[in-house]
Amino acid sequence: MKDTINTAIKLRGENKPDEALKILTDFLRADPNNPQANYQAAWTCDSMGAESKAVPFYETAIKHGLSGEELQGAYLGLGSTYRCLGRYKDSLKIFNQAIEEFPEDRSLKTFRALTLFNLGKTDDCVEELIILLVDTTTDKNIKSYDKALRFYSDKLNETWT
Repeated sequence: MKDTINTAIKLRGENKPDEALKILTDFLRADPNNPQANYQAAWTCDSMGAESKAVPFYETAIKHGLSGEELQGAYLGLGSTYRCLGRYKDSLKIFNQAIEEFPEDRSLKTFRALTLFNLGKTDDCVEELIILLVDTTTDKNIKSYDKALRFYSDKLNETWT
């Protein structure tokens, strides 16, 4: 199994995604619920611009025990793919689940912000992005306003007289 997956990863890296996907789908005929092979097949489909083909591979990978960094990657890939397909509620559900499991992963929060925007939840989107910015920036000018930005991040439409 490991050789098959490594070969597929290598082929994808060599810009031969069709060959990589063939190796993975051949492997999956014998072991259809293999989480690693499904994850790599999903990733390969995404790299080919075949998002709708990636979805069942991501879903199977997550359902059948993917773990660790691969699970984080699968959550991000599936949530992003759902978003690209206009399945915004599914995207948000996956990102919320992923952030619950991996609360320190800022990439998940960043992609969730895109989904929030697509759902018309612009206040939540901007709040998320402001907090991510303040948490990660090294810009001294932004950092000097850390407290104010955090305070205003969830009060975007409030005014004070």
